Amino acid sequence: MLNGLYVMDPHRFDDVYGPEARAAIERHLAIASPPLTADRLTPDVLSDLQVLVTGWGAPRLDAALLAAAPKLSLVLYGAGSIRPMVTPEMWDRGVRVTSAATANATPVAEFALSQILYALKHGWRYVLTARAAAAPAARGNEIGAYGAVVGLVSLGATGRATARLLAHHDLVVQAHDPYADPAEAERLGVRLVGLAELFATSDVVSLHAPLTPETHGLVGAALLESMKPDATLINTARGGLVDETALVDVLGRRTDLFAVLDVTDPEPPVAGSPLFTMPNIVVTPHVAGSLGHERRRHGQTMAEELARYVAGEPLLYEITESALARRA
Repeated sequence: MLNGLYVMDPHRFDDVYGPEARAAIERHLAIASPPLTADRLTPDVLSDLQVLVTGWGAPRLDAALLAAAPKLSLVLYGAGSIRPMVTPEMWDRGVRVTSAATANATPVAEFALSQILYALKHGWRYVLTARAAAAPAARGNEIGAYGAVVGLVSLGATGRATARLLAHHDLVVQAHDPYADPAEAERLGVRLVGLAELFATSDVVSLHAPLTPETHGLVGAALLESMKPDATLINTARGGLVDETALVDVLGRRTDLFAVLDVTDPEPPVAGSPLFTMPNIVVTPHVAGSLGHERRRHGQTMAEELARYVAGEPLLYEITESALARRA
């Protein structure tokens, strides 16, 4: 039996680590105290810690914490991006980290699918037009789903999950990802294309890329101007991928285009932002990722990873320092 602690935001603890996940985890871990917040960690509770079970509100694994937890060998991170938590000292110590980011890909892909299909019916356009006119909206140039072209920017975990859902519909799916495995793309039924071609030929473009120095502001004026008539841009990834000044400018002139933004930069948008009032932009409040009990999938994923660790099996979702640079 290994020594463990639950340390995270108490308001999200039960959503992530529900009764079933806790029971599975506690078959392998002796939990020395009730769930703690990061500011309540002291040397006496850290001295025997071997496995940290955490998520949103995780402690930063800096030199001081690592010195107080000399036995720490594994972190189970039941959320998405580990960037706020990890440090060079942690990597140097050889502490292993596994994340539930892949579990979060499922609800994001489900939301993306819903918005892609809705966009091809021009659903949001009709809602906003009818609301502004206080009258039924006139039908326009709907594309419809059959044979439509959907472009995915990135075939990471969320992009792949979205592609698998899209495979159940009569669509043409293409993707841009310089790191994608062509064989895997073929298995997913996705054709790989350049970024410029993807924007110029897709009826809907759905963003799933991580935000890195290379991808910041990736979607600028030139790509937006190149989009097909009546095309839609959907962003469920990171707001910083889109040059929002360019988006407002281009969509102000290209009223045939539409954007659904579940993420923005900054988030939320500043008061009075035109993103809230433009007739061809919808902003949703970052709801694509796991909400409520959807987060139980995260805890279950971490329980399964712990069972593999104890059995000496490879971890399916371990994150290494070298791989972190390409992650969200």
